[in-house]
Amino acid sequence: MAYLDQINTPEDLRKLPVSALPQLCDELRSFIIEQTAKHPGHLGSSLGVVELTVAIHYVFDTPNDKLVWDVGHQAYCHKILTGRKNLFHTNRCYQGISGFPRREESEYDAFGTGHSSTSISAALGMAMAAKMEGNMERNHIAVIGDGAMTGGMAFEAMNQAAYRDVNMMVILNDNKISIDQSTGAMSRYLLSITASPQYNRFKNRIWNIFTFKTKQSNRITRFFSGMGNGIKGYLLGGSNWFQSLGYRYFGPADGHDVIHLVKTLQALKALPGLKLFHVLTVKGKGLDMAEQNQTAYHAPGKFDPTTGQIIRQPQDQNLPPKFQDVFGHTILELAQQDEKVVGITPAMGTGCSLTIMNDVFPNRVFDVGIAEQHAVTFSAGLAAEGLIPFCNIYSSFFQRSYDQVIHDVALQKLPVIFCLDRAGLVGEDGATHQGVFDLAYLRAVPDLIISSPLNEHELRNLMVTAYHNAKQGGLPFVIRYPRGRGVLPDWHNEPGDIPIGKGQLLRQGEQIALITIGPIGNNVAQALDQLKEMNIHPTHVDMRFLKPIDETLLLSLADTHKTWITVEDGTEKGGLFSAVAEFLESHQLSNNLHHLAIPDRFISHGDIPHLYHEVGLDIENIKQTVEGLWIR
Repeated sequence: MAYLDQINTPEDLRKLPVSALPQLCDELRSFIIEQTAKHPGHLGSSLGVVELTVAIHYVFDTPNDKLVWDVGHQAYCHKILTGRKNLFHTNRCYQGISGFPRREESEYDAFGTGHSSTSISAALGMAMAAKMEGNMERNHIAVIGDGAMTGGMAFEAMNQAAYRDVNMMVILNDNKISIDQSTGAMSRYLLSITASPQYNRFKNRIWNIFTFKTKQSNRITRFFSGMGNGIKGYLLGGSNWFQSLGYRYFGPADGHDVIHLVKTLQALKALPGLKLFHVLTVKGKGLDMAEQNQTAYHAPGKFDPTTGQIIRQPQDQNLPPKFQDVFGHTILELAQQDEKVVGITPAMGTGCSLTIMNDVFPNRVFDVGIAEQHAVTFSAGLAAEGLIPFCNIYSSFFQRSYDQVIHDVALQKLPVIFCLDRAGLVGEDGATHQGVFDLAYLRAVPDLIISSPLNEHELRNLMVTAYHNAKQGGLPFVIRYPRGRGVLPDWHNEPGDIPIGKGQLLRQGEQIALITIGPIGNNVAQALDQLKEMNIHPTHVDMRFLKPIDETLLLSLADTHKTWITVEDGTEKGGLFSAVAEFLESHQLSNNLHHLAIPDRFISHGDIPHLYHEVGLDIENIKQTVEGLWIR
């Protein structure tokens, strides 16, 4: 008998006997594997929390009880159980369901979570709101995992929650890995908790003897659980850190024993106040290859659902390289030339290809965990002592470190080199990950150089320029570039300096000047190639630098091109369009200024071609815009 077909909501789930849950978990895991094999998404994290998700929805009265998922790519099973099973084939697709919890999508998505380490703060806010309304019955559950406990925001929230009388449970999904292997003292501490053989033998013996047999045995279990925490502290050489904060700590528990999880959560639900339940899971559970290679199967793309073998497209040797790999090889070259070059990443070493340098110089690459704020100030400290830090952070994650960029780097004029990966539209990860705000929010910061390469050769050139700038004690330097491949088949040019603040004339034309920054200029170049057949010949300039902007280049266009069009893969407010508008005003020029950019709204998920078309940055819309302004 198949159980998953019977379930559309958690209410349906709760009608099942507990004995049916293991089979349901098997069906859910098979469903996730089957669906993500054809429609790629975050596989490993989702497989790891199947039993935990089933147990939570079985025990708690969601959506009345509030469930908040951290690093929301853990929430696939949650989505399937909460009315989106029949829509799951649209997961991460254009106009389909989101790959992350999203409040407007379902009442069961209590809080939108695309970035990390936010769940405890959000759940605490909800718990405090309930308390202020006099409701101490509602439960609030924050599931934090996939390395999110390494983020400072989680510590801040735990610290505040510890002295608030709220009904809240933190479930620590401990799989010992985020995307890359987790690093830092917290990771080692959790390992020490789970690895004490003396304590675990004691706890399991007591638990198996007494738990859930009678009310009296439950009281005995709770007594020994409390005593066990003290014993654990003794065996580990100190007190339990969570308990010292004021949390009632329970665990570690097997996160893949769904019946045990249900019984434990039922017991914990009856306990009021602040609790932390430590659960051990395996990322990729149930698919052997995903368990064995957890980083590759975090989001593997298409794969064979039976064997788990990743389906790779035949490699065309003429394909352009990925910007990420160009970054990785170039920083390695610079590191080989200069021992002062170091690399920093907040848990994204594989994604940004800093692993290429790490394989050769492991002592000069620093993975700081999911801690972007720390990554920036740590880089500032390195720069203050004469090192040359390349701090690589995904653009949307970089937003979390804005204060540190201003106060700790720019204000002190420290020559940190920020390489912002995943800039512009990133596609299927959606609104929480689109790197479209960086040009606008960084342009407001004094003493910051902001650049974006047209292609992979220019990425190498800008990295070399930034390196020499840092060697000479120059200003902090930002290089932002997109996810994926460039346009040139050979990345290994001999890099050279680009004069800071100097753009380039790509195509000399007349009437209309298209002013671009970054790789979106390639869409413009293709559009102009097609417009030649219509005898339309605009000028195209690539600014390369948003700050300082090349005023000499812009002035050279003023008399001969009365119509200007800025094109950027950033927001229409605050970025290139705003910079050019300010330039025209400051020079009292009356050129007609138009723009193509990301509109002033959040852009949802989907493949890049669909998103470019939606926001008007596709080749066809660029052509139509130019054609509509051309005077024949």
